[in-house]
Amino acid sequence: MSDNHGFSDVEAKSAVPDKDGDTEEITNKRKASDDLLYKIDDVPPWYTCCFLGLQHYLTMFGSTVSIPFILCPLLCVREDDPARGYIISTIFFVSGLVTLLQSTFGCRLPIIQGGTFSFLVPTIAILSLPELQCPTGLMDGTSEFSSEEKEEIWHIRMREIQGAICVASIFQLVIGYTGLIGLMLRYITPLTITPSVTMIGVSLFGAASHNCEGNWGVAILTIVVMTLCSQYLRNITIPLPLWKDGKMTISPVPVFKLFPILITILVMWGFCAILTVSGAISEDNGARTDRNLELVYKAAWFRFPYPFQWGVPTVSAAGVFGMVAGVLASAIESVGDYYACARLSGAPPPPVHAINRGIGTEGLGCILAGLWGTGNGTTSYSENIGAIGVTKVGSRRVIQWGAAIMLGFGMFSKFGSCFLTIPTPIVGGIFCVMFGMIAAVGLSNLQFVDLNSTRNLFVLGFSIFFSLVLPQWMKQNPGLVLTGSDKVDQILKVLLETSMFVGGFLGFFLDNTIPGTPEERGLIAWNAQHGVNDSDEGAEFQAKCYDLPLGMDYLRNQKWAQYVPFLPTFKKNK
Repeated sequence: MSDNHGFSDVEAKSAVPDKDGDTEEITNKRKASDDLLYKIDDVPPWYTCCFLGLQHYLTMFGSTVSIPFILCPLLCVREDDPARGYIISTIFFVSGLVTLLQSTFGCRLPIIQGGTFSFLVPTIAILSLPELQCPTGLMDGTSEFSSEEKEEIWHIRMREIQGAICVASIFQLVIGYTGLIGLMLRYITPLTITPSVTMIGVSLFGAASHNCEGNWGVAILTIVVMTLCSQYLRNITIPLPLWKDGKMTISPVPVFKLFPILITILVMWGFCAILTVSGAISEDNGARTDRNLELVYKAAWFRFPYPFQWGVPTVSAAGVFGMVAGVLASAIESVGDYYACARLSGAPPPPVHAINRGIGTEGLGCILAGLWGTGNGTTSYSENIGAIGVTKVGSRRVIQWGAAIMLGFGMFSKFGSCFLTIPTPIVGGIFCVMFGMIAAVGLSNLQFVDLNSTRNLFVLGFSIFFSLVLPQWMKQNPGLVLTGSDKVDQILKVLLETSMFVGGFLGFFLDNTIPGTPEERGLIAWNAQHGVNDSDEGAEFQAKCYDLPLGMDYLRNQKWAQYVPFLPTFKKNK
């Protein structure tokens, strides 16, 4: 989804030519496709796949590893608990598993799947329920708890989030495999998506501020380094040895554009290590790198993540309803990622069956993430789509190798534990930039609508402002929602404290009920981007790259297969 748009140059523009046929646009696409070193169905040598797959892993690394730094304190996992490393390893393992499923059987595009910030907003609301608050004295160490008690405390909370993700993701699976995603796109408009996605970034400012508290100087320096890498130095190339056309060559590589988060983490991590070793900062300073060093020594070298490793997920209506908001936002934004990925990898625009199968597979991936216990879901990573545009390698096989690398590092638990030594001010500085970009990605959907319209300004302004006011009031007055049913009270509390739900619901209701022309609401450009208005002739282009790897001869001989929305034999007019 678009919560990882921040530092790639991928724009969510339509990859489908209009009905009149834009000759210049088609010519440009062909030129871009001819410029690719490897197209979607090409199979580079194994050593090339390994190197490029590692590059994709490094590209998604920064966004993925930052999620547990928000999640673990909410789950009541202390900084000195080795479970933090196990959760990081589990997220990488599941990301690799779901990426393999998506690129092989899902939309079949070279697209990375990883953790998403969309799920964090409802997760915070769920874990703010009174019964899920951390016990007094646990996190600051003022009260004594046995290791078994500490483990059970966070296991209970993790199982609650697991259950909410699993059940809510069934919704995404259903709208994908049944083809309902196309129908929903007609009513989920730019003025629905804008307040919802914007509030993901805005509502997480508390997590960014909390992580910066340990050392604001380091946090600000992290922001400076990340801004330099992602903006000022993004067009600077560095000559590096690359394997091309069967031989080793020295080629310019835009490393700052490809790895801004990774470079920032490594530079600031090394800087803090120097400060720690030299004694320039005190023992209790949040920028020290040796605070959790003992956890690295204690962690097992290898640990295989498995389903239900934290216990059987528990399900509550409040958790499920709250998590649906994150699931829906993730699904809608992923559709735009599919078109961008197809354009950059030399593939034709994804037909309707590929989109249906991709969204359904993302739902399946979130269910697997819930069963494994990542505490999060999975979604498409647009920064890796940007990497395809930079490297000119759109091969599906490269992504599958990248998935295998993620699976390998996910089982190497000592590797995951090393990230626990990253000082929290570094994480806080990265959050300040990333969450700002997420909010901006939400606002970027306004490019489709008429901002001179007072109607649109009202829908936008009220949806955003009230989604700040109501959740804040709910948190300050937790006992005022009394319907007579504890279950209903919990559901309303979670929903009304989830700012992205409040903003998305208000935008959806107001934009679909207040009169306005399609041009004014931005529906024409929006539908063109998501392929809603495509004719059957354009949408039914059955390119082999979207065919399933097995059983196609059988499916083409079956009449019933024309009516199954996620099969390559699906006929839209049927």
